[in-house]
Amino acid sequence: MAISQDEQQVKWYVMRDLKRPNTKLSAYKQLGNEHLEVFTPMQWRLRLKKGKRIREEVPFMQDLLFVHDTREVIDLFVRKIPTLQYRYLKGGGYCQPMTVADWDMERFIRAVRGSENPKYYLPEEIKDTMYGRMIRIIGGPLEGYEGRLLTTRGSKIKRLLVELPHFFSVGVEIKPDLIELI
Repeated sequence: MAISQDEQQVKWYVMRDLKRPNTKLSAYKQLGNEHLEVFTPMQWRLRLKKGKRIREEVPFMQDLLFVHDTREVIDLFVRKIPTLQYRYLKGGGYCQPMTVADWDMERFIRAVRGSENPKYYLPEEIKDTMYGRMIRIIGGPLEGYEGRLLTTRGSKIKRLLVELPHFFSVGVEIKPDLIELI
């Protein structure tokens, strides 16, 4: 069987993990152990374990992960891990998996990893009133980033809104002295 050129290209594929939230070995951990490049947006949560409050890092969306490899390689793991599935495009071709452009994904990952306390937003959570002025970051780990300043009532923290088109956005904290208005 011939392999299409699309299956040979390394892309960021959008996947879902149907395992329960309390599983010991989630798909993102399994794939990471297999030396695949995997990204799962994480957030800190307080959980009660054996009567003690424990702060632990958990996925922002339990069933969402992004895997960077060829379709051919990822297919091997989809067959091996029964709870791992592709997310498919609505209205696209038959069984056409969702992908994210390398540039968008790398920009998003860099922003999340460069922030101590990222705040995630689903598309329906962001209102027009939350979009502030256009800014550019000068200095620091996010130097060169351009985007909108996120404005939330009552907050003194400055956040840059970095979007992952069609999925969600993240507000990353930035120091006011690193902001240049555009």
